[in-house]
Amino acid sequence: MISTQRLIDLMRAVREKKPLLHVITNRVAINDSANGALAVGASPIMAEAHEEVETIAAISGALELNIGNLTPYSIQSMLLSGHAANQAGVPVVLDPVGAGATEFRLQTVQKLLDELDIAIIRGNAGEIAALAGEDWGAKGVDAGEGDGDIVAIAERVARKWHTVTAVSGAADTITDGQQTYCIKNGHPLFPYMTGSGCLNGVIQAAYAAVSPNYLEASVAASVNYAIAGQLAGEKCAGPGSFRQQLMDELYLLTEEKIRRYAAFEEVARS
Repeated sequence: MISTQRLIDLMRAVREKKPLLHVITNRVAINDSANGALAVGASPIMAEAHEEVETIAAISGALELNIGNLTPYSIQSMLLSGHAANQAGVPVVLDPVGAGATEFRLQTVQKLLDELDIAIIRGNAGEIAALAGEDWGAKGVDAGEGDGDIVAIAERVARKWHTVTAVSGAADTITDGQQTYCIKNGHPLFPYMTGSGCLNGVIQAAYAAVSPNYLEASVAASVNYAIAGQLAGEKCAGPGSFRQQLMDELYLLTEEKIRRYAAFEEVARS
Protein backbone atom coordinates (compact mmCIF):
# COMPACT_ATOMS: atom_id res chain seq x y z
CA MET A 1 0.00 0.00 0.00
CA ILE A 2 1.39 3.39 -1.02
CA SER A 3 1.08 5.93 1.77
CA THR A 4 0.52 9.68 1.71
CA GLN A 5 3.91 9.99 3.40
CA ARG A 6 5.50 8.35 0.36
CA LEU A 7 3.99 11.03 -1.90
CA ILE A 8 5.63 13.63 0.32
CA ASP A 9 8.98 11.80 0.42
CA LEU A 10 9.16 11.63 -3.37
CA MET A 11 8.17 15.28 -3.79
CA ARG A 12 11.06 16.19 -1.51
CA ALA A 13 13.42 13.81 -3.30
CA VAL A 14 12.77 15.50 -6.65
CA ARG A 15 13.44 18.93 -5.14
CA GLU A 16 16.59 17.77 -3.37
CA LYS A 17 18.13 15.69 -6.18
CA LYS A 18 17.02 17.98 -9.06
CA PRO A 19 17.20 15.14 -11.60
CA LEU A 20 18.22 15.89 -15.16
CA LEU A 21 15.31 15.02 -17.45
CA HIS A 22 15.85 14.35 -21.14
CA VAL A 23 12.57 15.30 -22.79
CA ILE A 24 11.65 14.69 -26.42
CA THR A 25 8.19 16.19 -26.70
CA ASN A 26 5.96 17.96 -29.17
CA ARG A 27 6.37 21.61 -30.11
CA VAL A 28 2.96 22.57 -28.72
CA ALA A 29 3.96 21.47 -25.21
CA ILE A 30 7.70 22.09 -25.05
CA ASN A 31 7.58 25.40 -23.11
CA ASP A 32 5.05 24.28 -20.50
CA SER A 33 6.82 20.93 -20.13
CA ALA A 34 10.15 22.63 -19.43
CA ASN A 35 8.65 25.18 -17.03
CA GLY A 36 6.61 22.52 -15.22
CA ALA A 37 9.70 20.36 -14.77
CA LEU A 38 11.52 23.33 -13.26
CA ALA A 39 8.54 24.08 -11.00
CA VAL A 40 8.65 20.62 -9.40
CA GLY A 41 12.42 20.84 -8.97
CA ALA A 42 13.78 18.90 -11.93
CA SER A 43 16.23 20.10 -14.58
CA PRO A 44 14.94 19.61 -18.15
CA ILE A 45 16.86 19.43 -21.41
CA MET A 46 14.73 19.31 -24.57
CA ALA A 47 17.25 17.71 -26.93
CA GLU A 48 16.28 15.97 -30.16
CA ALA A 49 19.35 16.10 -32.44
CA HIS A 50 20.56 12.65 -33.44
CA GLU A 51 24.12 13.74 -32.81
CA GLU A 52 23.59 14.15 -29.04
CA VAL A 53 20.49 12.32 -27.82
CA GLU A 54 22.33 9.12 -26.90
CA THR A 55 24.86 10.98 -24.77
CA ILE A 56 22.21 13.06 -23.00
CA ALA A 57 19.88 10.12 -22.36
CA ALA A 58 22.69 8.11 -20.79
CA ILE A 59 23.54 10.81 -18.24
CA SER A 60 19.96 11.76 -17.37
CA GLY A 61 17.85 10.74 -14.41
CA ALA A 62 14.97 9.83 -16.73
CA LEU A 63 13.93 10.07 -20.38
CA GLU A 64 10.45 11.16 -21.47
CA LEU A 65 9.23 10.42 -25.00
CA ASN A 66 6.13 12.13 -26.39
CA ILE A 67 4.81 11.44 -29.91
CA GLY A 68 2.58 14.52 -30.18
CA ASN A 69 4.29 15.99 -33.28
CA LEU A 70 5.50 12.79 -34.86
CA THR A 71 8.05 12.83 -37.70
CA PRO A 72 10.50 10.26 -39.05
CA TYR A 73 13.30 12.37 -37.54
CA SER A 74 11.74 12.43 -34.06
CA ILE A 75 11.05 8.70 -34.19
CA GLN A 76 14.74 8.05 -34.78
CA SER A 77 15.62 10.45 -31.95
CA MET A 78 13.35 8.49 -29.63
CA LEU A 79 14.82 5.14 -30.62
CA LEU A 80 18.41 6.33 -30.27
CA SER A 81 17.80 7.95 -26.90
CA GLY A 82 15.63 5.09 -25.69
CA HIS A 83 18.24 2.43 -26.42
CA ALA A 84 20.93 4.56 -24.74
CA ALA A 85 18.71 5.06 -21.68
CA ASN A 86 17.99 1.35 -21.42
CA GLN A 87 21.68 0.50 -21.61
CA ALA A 88 22.44 3.02 -18.87
CA GLY A 89 19.59 1.91 -16.60
CA VAL A 90 17.72 5.20 -17.04
CA PRO A 91 13.91 4.91 -16.76
CA VAL A 92 11.90 5.78 -19.87
CA VAL A 93 8.40 7.31 -19.79
CA LEU A 94 6.29 7.10 -22.95
CA ASP A 95 3.34 9.37 -23.80
CA PRO A 96 1.49 7.79 -26.77
CA VAL A 97 -0.31 10.99 -27.82
CA GLY A 98 -3.16 10.24 -30.23
CA ALA A 99 -2.14 6.58 -30.52
CA GLY A 100 -5.54 5.67 -31.91
CA ALA A 101 -5.83 8.63 -34.31
CA THR A 102 -3.77 7.19 -37.18
CA GLU A 103 -2.11 3.93 -38.10
CA PHE A 104 1.23 5.79 -38.29
CA ARG A 105 1.00 6.78 -34.63
CA LEU A 106 -0.14 3.36 -33.45
CA GLN A 107 2.60 1.56 -35.36
CA THR A 108 5.20 3.98 -33.98
CA VAL A 109 4.10 3.41 -30.39
CA GLN A 110 4.12 -0.34 -30.90
CA LYS A 111 7.64 -0.13 -32.33
CA LEU A 112 8.83 1.89 -29.34
CA LEU A 113 7.21 -0.58 -26.94
CA ASP A 114 8.66 -3.57 -28.76
CA GLU A 115 12.20 -2.20 -28.94
CA LEU A 116 12.50 -0.31 -25.64
CA ASP A 117 12.07 -1.13 -21.98
CA ILE A 118 9.41 1.38 -20.88
CA ALA A 119 9.03 2.17 -17.17
CA ILE A 120 5.73 4.09 -17.43
CA ILE A 121 3.18 4.57 -20.20
CA ARG A 122 1.10 7.70 -19.54
CA GLY A 123 -1.90 8.51 -21.66
CA ASN A 124 -5.62 9.24 -21.71
CA ALA A 125 -8.25 6.54 -21.92
CA GLY A 126 -8.46 6.62 -25.71
CA GLU A 127 -4.71 6.26 -26.13
CA ILE A 128 -4.38 3.40 -23.66
CA ALA A 129 -7.41 1.65 -25.17
CA ALA A 130 -5.77 1.88 -28.61
CA LEU A 131 -2.70 0.07 -27.25
CA ALA A 132 -4.99 -2.68 -25.97
CA GLY A 133 -6.76 -2.96 -29.34
CA GLU A 134 -10.02 -1.61 -27.92
CA ASP A 135 -12.45 0.54 -29.93
CA TRP A 136 -12.79 3.61 -27.71
CA GLY A 137 -13.95 6.29 -30.14
CA ALA A 138 -11.07 8.67 -29.40
CA LYS A 139 -11.18 12.07 -31.14
CA GLY A 140 -7.66 12.71 -32.42
CA VAL A 141 -5.51 13.39 -29.37
CA ASP A 142 -8.57 13.72 -27.09
CA ALA A 143 -9.74 10.80 -24.98
CA GLY A 144 -13.17 10.50 -26.60
CA GLU A 145 -15.87 8.27 -25.16
CA GLY A 146 -15.78 4.55 -24.62
CA ASP A 147 -17.78 2.05 -22.63
CA GLY A 148 -15.01 -0.42 -21.79
CA ASP A 149 -13.60 -1.13 -18.34
CA ILE A 150 -10.62 1.25 -18.32
CA VAL A 151 -9.16 -0.38 -15.20
CA ALA A 152 -9.13 -3.79 -16.87
CA ILE A 153 -7.76 -2.27 -20.09
CA ALA A 154 -4.96 -0.46 -18.23
CA GLU A 155 -4.03 -3.62 -16.33
CA ARG A 156 -3.90 -5.58 -19.59
CA VAL A 157 -1.57 -3.03 -21.18
CA ALA A 158 0.67 -3.03 -18.09
CA ARG A 159 0.97 -6.82 -18.11
CA LYS A 160 1.55 -7.05 -21.85
CA TRP A 161 4.52 -4.68 -21.85
CA HIS A 162 5.69 -5.27 -18.26
CA THR A 163 5.27 -1.62 -17.39
CA VAL A 164 3.27 0.79 -15.27
CA THR A 165 0.25 2.24 -17.04
CA ALA A 166 -1.02 5.66 -15.96
CA VAL A 167 -4.39 6.68 -17.40
CA SER A 168 -5.43 10.29 -16.89
CA GLY A 169 -9.05 11.38 -16.79
CA ALA A 170 -11.76 12.61 -14.42
CA ALA A 171 -10.25 9.97 -12.13
CA ASP A 172 -6.77 8.67 -12.88
CA THR A 173 -5.94 4.96 -12.96
CA ILE A 174 -2.38 3.81 -12.21
CA THR A 175 -1.45 0.12 -12.42
CA ASP A 176 1.44 -2.29 -12.85
CA GLY A 177 -0.99 -5.07 -13.78
CA GLN A 178 -1.08 -6.42 -10.24
CA GLN A 179 -1.72 -3.41 -8.02
CA THR A 180 -4.02 -0.62 -9.18
CA TYR A 181 -4.73 2.82 -7.73
CA CYS A 182 -7.52 5.30 -8.40
CA ILE A 183 -6.78 9.02 -8.01
CA LYS A 184 -9.71 11.38 -7.53
CA ASN A 185 -7.93 14.75 -7.39
CA GLY A 186 -7.82 17.04 -10.41
CA HIS A 187 -9.88 19.75 -12.08
CA PRO A 188 -12.21 19.99 -15.13
CA LEU A 189 -9.98 22.66 -16.71
CA PHE A 190 -7.10 20.24 -17.32
CA PRO A 191 -8.47 19.23 -20.77
CA TYR A 192 -8.69 22.92 -21.76
CA MET A 193 -4.96 23.45 -21.31
CA THR A 194 -3.04 22.23 -24.35
CA GLY A 195 -0.14 20.13 -23.17
CA SER A 196 -1.45 19.39 -19.67
CA GLY A 197 -1.18 15.66 -20.35
CA CYS A 198 2.27 16.15 -21.84
CA LEU A 199 3.37 17.97 -18.69
CA ASN A 200 1.97 15.08 -16.64
CA GLY A 201 4.34 12.77 -18.53
CA VAL A 202 7.34 14.95 -17.73
CA ILE A 203 6.43 14.97 -14.03
CA GLN A 204 6.09 11.18 -14.17
CA ALA A 205 9.68 11.13 -15.44
CA ALA A 206 10.85 13.41 -12.62
CA TYR A 207 9.43 11.05 -10.00
CA ALA A 208 10.69 7.92 -11.80
CA ALA A 209 14.16 9.46 -11.66
CA VAL A 210 14.12 9.35 -7.85
CA SER A 211 12.36 6.01 -7.23
CA PRO A 212 13.06 2.61 -8.81
CA ASN A 213 9.54 1.58 -7.79
CA TYR A 214 7.77 2.97 -10.83
CA LEU A 215 4.28 2.23 -9.54
CA GLU A 216 4.80 4.42 -6.47
CA ALA A 217 6.61 7.01 -8.60
CA SER A 218 3.65 7.21 -10.98
CA VAL A 219 1.07 7.36 -8.19
CA ALA A 220 3.01 10.10 -6.40
CA ALA A 221 3.50 12.11 -9.59
CA SER A 222 -0.16 11.74 -10.55
CA VAL A 223 -1.59 12.65 -7.14
CA ASN A 224 0.71 15.62 -6.61
CA TYR A 225 0.13 16.94 -10.13
CA ALA A 226 -3.63 16.54 -9.72
CA ILE A 227 -3.58 18.35 -6.36
CA ALA A 228 -1.74 21.26 -7.99
CA GLY A 229 -4.41 21.33 -10.71
CA GLN A 230 -7.19 21.21 -8.16
CA LEU A 231 -5.75 24.16 -6.25
CA ALA A 232 -5.03 26.07 -9.46
CA GLY A 233 -8.63 25.60 -10.52
CA GLU A 234 -9.87 27.19 -7.31
CA LYS A 235 -7.92 30.39 -8.06
CA CYS A 236 -8.26 30.85 -11.82
CA ALA A 237 -10.82 32.54 -14.05
CA GLY A 238 -10.43 30.22 -17.04
CA PRO A 239 -7.94 28.19 -19.08
CA GLY A 240 -5.41 31.00 -19.48
CA SER A 241 -5.04 31.76 -15.80
CA PHE A 242 -5.31 28.04 -15.01
CA ARG A 243 -2.00 27.49 -16.82
CA GLN A 244 -0.32 30.23 -14.82
CA GLN A 245 -1.79 29.08 -11.51
CA LEU A 246 -0.84 25.46 -12.23
CA MET A 247 2.83 26.38 -12.58
CA ASP A 248 2.64 28.30 -9.31
CA GLU A 249 0.90 25.47 -7.46
CA LEU A 250 3.45 22.90 -8.67
CA TYR A 251 6.18 25.12 -7.23
CA LEU A 252 4.26 25.88 -4.03
CA LEU A 253 3.14 22.31 -3.24
CA THR A 254 3.79 21.46 0.40
CA GLU A 255 3.56 18.51 2.76
CA GLU A 256 0.53 20.13 4.41
CA LYS A 257 -1.31 20.45 1.08
CA ILE A 258 -0.62 16.82 0.16
CA ARG A 259 -1.84 15.57 3.53
CA ARG A 260 -4.96 17.71 3.31
CA TYR A 261 -6.00 17.09 -0.28
CA ALA A 262 -4.62 13.73 -1.47
CA ALA A 263 -7.53 11.54 -2.57
CA PHE A 264 -6.37 8.15 -3.79
CA GLU A 265 -7.02 4.52 -2.97
CA GLU A 266 -5.97 1.07 -4.00
CA VAL A 267 -8.53 -0.68 -6.19
CA ALA A 268 -9.65 -4.01 -4.75
CA ARG A 269 -9.08 -6.89 -7.15
CA SER A 270 -12.14 -8.96 -7.96
